[in-house]
Amino acid sequence: MKSCWVIYNGSLTSDKFRDQAELLADAAERANVRAELKKNYEVMMNLNDDLTERPDFVVFLDKDILLANFLKNAGIPVFNDPEVIETCDNKAKQYIQLAKNGVDMPLTIIAPKVYPKFTIEGTGYYEKVLEKLGLPMIIKEGHGSFGMKVYLIETKEEFFAKVDELRGIDYVFQEFIETSRGRDIRVNIVGGEIVAAMHRASETDFRANITNGGVASVVELTAEQKELAIRAAVAVGAEFAGVDLLYGQNEKPLVCEVNAAAHIRNIYNVTGINVADKMIEYILGKLS
Repeated sequence: MKSCWVIYNGSLTSDKFRDQAELLADAAERANVRAELKKNYEVMMNLNDDLTERPDFVVFLDKDILLANFLKNAGIPVFNDPEVIETCDNKAKQYIQLAKNGVDMPLTIIAPKVYPKFTIEGTGYYEKVLEKLGLPMIIKEGHGSFGMKVYLIETKEEFFAKVDELRGIDYVFQEFIETSRGRDIRVNIVGGEIVAAMHRASETDFRANITNGGVASVVELTAEQKELAIRAAVAVGAEFAGVDLLYGQNEKPLVCEVNAAAHIRNIYNVTGINVADKMIEYILGKLS
């Protein structure tokens, strides 16, 4: 009988993280795999000793990239691969990878590194960004989940205040897709195949995330949406992905972002499809 660890972050107090892990553990048990939930700090990264216990594989639902690499270096298959988790966790790095692979997305400019105690205001750089993207625009921090740390910038005053606030932080400037205001599509992909999708909409926020008050419903994807979502997952190397699509001009799909540890409870509630079962099935097929 195979065994697995389902790892999530133990410092996060919201029940949604434990719930996500339990969905995966339950799916593993249904597939006759002995599953053990582990908080990230329950696996000590002692570099001088070998692991005293080791599962056949790990489903990694956290962003503790050091732990993911530690387990991978110990010879344990980790899903998603730590490199994929790291790429998706930093949106600036992710967009560079998407652009490299020609994936359609909003016009995006990566902010240059500016150390916290210094500034590049007065050099003309920010004025060039404003000229290129116009207002409103999106400023998005490299690290953030559930629509957090994403800002709709509508005035020059807001723009210069935000870039001053974000000194020392990775972030991007991005075209605001007005035609997708308050609506998007979440597509869950496993092993290059679409498993489930839902439409999300908000009447109160420019973001459609359910955490921010969005409402989800079943959606029938177009061929173009399907193709783009799969290409985005492949571009970042994700075996499991939650790809968020925007509605561009004439409903042309654009990639908003790719999530390497996408939560699956909401899409399960909306569609009745348990993505966890497909994830475990994929892992077992790959390991065999």
